[in-house]
Amino acid sequence: MRSYYMAWAVGSSIGLVTASFDGNINYHSPSPRHVNMGLDIHIISHRSYKRGAAPYAPSDLNFTHGVASGDPYPDSVILWTRIAPSAASDPSNVTVSGTVDLYNHETEKYIQADANPICVQWKVWEPATKDTVVAQGKAYTTSDIDFTVKVEAKGLQAYKTYNYQFNVCDSAKASPVGRTKTSPTADYDLKEMKFAVFSCSNYPKGYFNAYGNAARKDKHEYVIHLGDYIYEGNQGGPRAHSPPRELFSLLDYRTRHGQYRSDPDLQLLAQDFAWITTWDDHEFANNGYRDGFSNMNNTEDSFRKDGIQVSVDQRKMNAVRAYFEWMPIRQVDLDDNLRIWRSFQMGKLLDLIIIDTRNYDRSITGLGWNEKYIPLIRDEASRSLMGPRQEKWFYRELSNSAKRGATWRVIGNQIIFSRILGADGGMSTDAWDVNRLLMSLNKGYIANRNRTLKHLYDNNIGNNVFLSGDNHQNWVADLAWLGTKPYDKATGQGAIGVEFAGTAVSSGGAGGPISTANKNSQQPIDRNDEVHWQEGYYRGYFILTVGEKSARAEYFGAPTIATRNNLDLPLGNFSINAGDNHLTRPVGDGKVEAGALRGGKTVGTNLTLDTAKGTWSVVGFDKMYL
Repeated sequence: MRSYYMAWAVGSSIGLVTASFDGNINYHSPSPRHVNMGLDIHIISHRSYKRGAAPYAPSDLNFTHGVASGDPYPDSVILWTRIAPSAASDPSNVTVSGTVDLYNHETEKYIQADANPICVQWKVWEPATKDTVVAQGKAYTTSDIDFTVKVEAKGLQAYKTYNYQFNVCDSAKASPVGRTKTSPTADYDLKEMKFAVFSCSNYPKGYFNAYGNAARKDKHEYVIHLGDYIYEGNQGGPRAHSPPRELFSLLDYRTRHGQYRSDPDLQLLAQDFAWITTWDDHEFANNGYRDGFSNMNNTEDSFRKDGIQVSVDQRKMNAVRAYFEWMPIRQVDLDDNLRIWRSFQMGKLLDLIIIDTRNYDRSITGLGWNEKYIPLIRDEASRSLMGPRQEKWFYRELSNSAKRGATWRVIGNQIIFSRILGADGGMSTDAWDVNRLLMSLNKGYIANRNRTLKHLYDNNIGNNVFLSGDNHQNWVADLAWLGTKPYDKATGQGAIGVEFAGTAVSSGGAGGPISTANKNSQQPIDRNDEVHWQEGYYRGYFILTVGEKSARAEYFGAPTIATRNNLDLPLGNFSINAGDNHLTRPVGDGKVEAGALRGGKTVGTNLTLDTAKGTWSVVGFDKMYL
């Protein structure tokens, strides 16, 4: 009997090929309980000896979507590429179809899926010594997994920069050279670490200038993406979505991932930095929870009318399959196909804890048709963003981080953790707490938030930095348990950490002109004691620098995403001193470029960096989006 990820060795030659297929971890299933998410490697490898067709020549193939790396460990990192005869995704549905018995002897459907498995070699070397390869290997890929290749490069040294490259076996057809970096060991002494933090990249809304600007500046070590990396909709325009429909099938999701990864700025950032990612809702569908989405319920009626006869569960399976094929991410729990929550011990300095508040085991959310129901249950202790298993793990990770003496706990999270009380006309959002930006109470998971705060306060776990996306606007706040624990908004005393929430790479935010957007930003400042900066006009990202004595978030905006350009506008800088558990005062050093700052000034200079030329100039645009 063989496992779902190890194949028989049928004769010596088959065994050699099987080992190469097994080296590509995209063939593995995230879960043995969900076998149709994995592939029978024995059948796929055996097919290459039965097909009777000539393999692709190297000249027929291209590395269609660049290279990428991710999920760095002290001794290894995930490397990714795609080698294919075409940029188009494959229509094969074999990986998500039927029951697919793990031990079945079915061969025909796999034989017909792709007659030409492709061999690739990969190698890793230190930048100064290209001739000295420190890790290398070989793997096969086929249309079954959309011609993607994902390998774990092992035997590397901790906290070290490497180059890597793929090539078609025994040929000069090679991918671009990538750069990556392993993480430090848990006991590693380091002074600081830098991350570029992104969220919400909507292809049709505008160009991914934020990705390119961060890559060209080269001021960070790793990328954190907090989700909405792709969008499932069918928007048109100059950068119209492909396919031109809402996503349901595996081919749909694969095609959309391929379109996004064709963007040159995304490719640049992926090529030179290791990514640590989580998903939000739009990698699946809008406002997902454990049993549906805002526009699709787990009912026969919705199955027939909304899902084009694709069920909620099948749609999720399709989305998960495509995500793990196309992203340089580890499968940390082979017993759990939906688990994406995981953590990284970055030396003695910090623990990076990545959570999933969207798709794992989330209680029902506002779906458009249930606004009268959700307010009745929003305070119930049973409501959770994370599900009981992830919640327990999360609290345990926070405690273990404090016990091991890590200075900081950095939580990568999709949605706003801080309380958001706004005024009529603001942007609606999901949040841990009640959302009243449209005077609506149909969102919020107060019990889950309170349990998190209780754990932090009761166990005296400080130096917490929550990173958030989803909202398409910039927010900076103290983490305070208002109404339960004392909090002084003037000094920050009583807080247990801070939240740095970032705007979108390109998804829509506050409308212009900027003067109106700045005025609207004052309203949430006035109504929320713990919120100290709010800004919704600019698209962009922030650089998080975590040091022994302080952590600092530097926010940057794109003056326009209606064109592809190199313009990068500093918006504001915010810090927290180790042990203080609140933003340093004066917040933002008393001045920001845009938005509203509690106790400070907004001074618009439009002094912008051209990240390609390295020059500064005053620029302004009337149009933000395509």
